[in-house]
Amino acid sequence: MRYQELSYWLSSVDEPLTPRPGLAGDTDADVVIVGAGYTGLWTAYYLAEADPALRIVVLEKEIAGYGASGRNGGWCSALFPTSLPALARRHGRDRALAMQRAMQETVREVGRVVAAEGIDCDWRAGGTVVLARTDAQLSRARAAVAEAREHGLADEDLVLLDAAEAADRCHAEGVRGGTYTPHCAAVHPAKLVRGLARAVERRGVRIVERTPVTALRPGAAVTPAGVVRAPVVVRATEGFTPALPGQRRAVAPVYSLMVATEPLPASTWAQIGLGERETFSDYRHVIIYGQRTADGRLAFGGRGAPYHFGSRVRPGYDREPRVFAALRRVLGEIFPVLGPEVPVSHTWGGPLGVARDWAASVGLDRSTGLAWAGGYVGDGVGTSNLAGRTLADLIRGADSELTALPWVNHRSPRWEPEPLRWLAVNAGLKVMFSADEAEARTGRPSRRAAAFSRLLGH
Repeated sequence: MRYQELSYWLSSVDEPLTPRPGLAGDTDADVVIVGAGYTGLWTAYYLAEADPALRIVVLEKEIAGYGASGRNGGWCSALFPTSLPALARRHGRDRALAMQRAMQETVREVGRVVAAEGIDCDWRAGGTVVLARTDAQLSRARAAVAEAREHGLADEDLVLLDAAEAADRCHAEGVRGGTYTPHCAAVHPAKLVRGLARAVERRGVRIVERTPVTALRPGAAVTPAGVVRAPVVVRATEGFTPALPGQRRAVAPVYSLMVATEPLPASTWAQIGLGERETFSDYRHVIIYGQRTADGRLAFGGRGAPYHFGSRVRPGYDREPRVFAALRRVLGEIFPVLGPEVPVSHTWGGPLGVARDWAASVGLDRSTGLAWAGGYVGDGVGTSNLAGRTLADLIRGADSELTALPWVNHRSPRWEPEPLRWLAVNAGLKVMFSADEAEARTGRPSRRAAAFSRLLGH
C-alpha cells in the first residue's frame, strides 16, 4: 500500500512511511493499546510520562496515522460533539461548563506538548471563524453566542461578529456576520501524529505496525501473529471499530472527504484573508471546514458521503467523485477567486466514528480491564488528547478533575440493526442537505433540520 496516497497530509510528511516491524509471537505487557492514531498514542504518551516503568504496546493494523489522524481537517479545537445545552440538560450546568473548559485547556496542552517535544506540525493558534452567509445562518450564529453566555462562557470564548468583522478575518462571498473563538489551532495532522509516535517511542513504548487485531477480550488483544496479554486493553479504533467482533453497532463510520488546492499566490490570499491561519466554517447544516495550510494551500472538507450498509469501511469509499465535485463547487461559491481554473491537487477521505447519541466517551471497566475512547464525530484532534490524559488517570487509578468529567464511563446506546441504521443515517443526511438548499432559496430557518437536531439531542 502506498500510504502517501491516502491524503495530502500523508503525502507531505518529511519522512518515509515505512511500517515498523509487526508482532512476532505472543508477548506480555502492562497495557496494550489497539490503534496508533491520536487516541492510542496520546494514551501511551501520558501513561509513559507518568510511569516510565510501564510496559506499553500499541498495535496498529497499518501505520501510525493511517486512519482519521492522518486525514482530517487539521483543526485542534475545543469543539465537543455534544453541545453545551445538551450536556447541561444531562449533567447540570456546572459539569457541562467543566467539560467545555477542559476542552479549551486541551488546545493549550497540545500546543505545549508540540513545543516541548519539538514536533514540527505547522502549529498556528489562529482561532476559528464561523461565517453566516444567510439570514438563517445569522440567526444560528446569534443563538450560539446566546447559548454560550447562558452557560457561562464569555466574549473571550466566543464572540459575535458583524459583517465587517467577519469579512476582516475571512473575505468570503456574501458574509453577513459570524462568530469567532480563539480556542483552535490549525495543524498539519499527519506531522502531528507521526511526531507523536516518535515521542512515544522515545519514552520506551513499543509500536507494532501491520498487525491487525482480530479480537479483544479481558486480558488480551488477539492478532494473527500472536496474542498480547495485558491486564488493561484499550480500544482506540474510532471509525474502524465496527470491524472488531461484537462492535458492529458501537459506532457508525461516517465518511468525511477533503480537497486541497495547489499553493496559492499572495495576491489570491489577499482576496481570501485568513491572515492568522484561522480555521473556518459556516453555519449551514451539512458541516464544512477549511484551513490555510502552512505552504499556502486551501484545504477544505465536508460531510455528505453516504453511510455504507453494514457499517462497512473500504478504501474505495474514500473516493466519491460526486462529493469532491460538490466540495469544489462550494469552495468556489464561498471564495469566487477560487473559480474553476484554480486546480485541486489532492482529494481524499476517510471514516469518522459517530455514537448513537452523538456523545463521545472515554472509560475503563475495572472488572474486565477493557478501556475505550472515541465517538468524536469529527472533533477528534483535540478531544483525543483529553481522552489520552483521562485514560492515563483511569488506568493508573488516579482520581482527578479529568476523571470527574461527564463523558467518563458514559455508555452510548447501540445503533439499530440494519437496514434501520442505513435508512436512518442516510435519511438524516438528506434532511440536512435539503434544509441547506431551502434556506439558500428562502433565507428562513428549516423546521425539519431543527427537529432532526433535537432528535439527536443537540
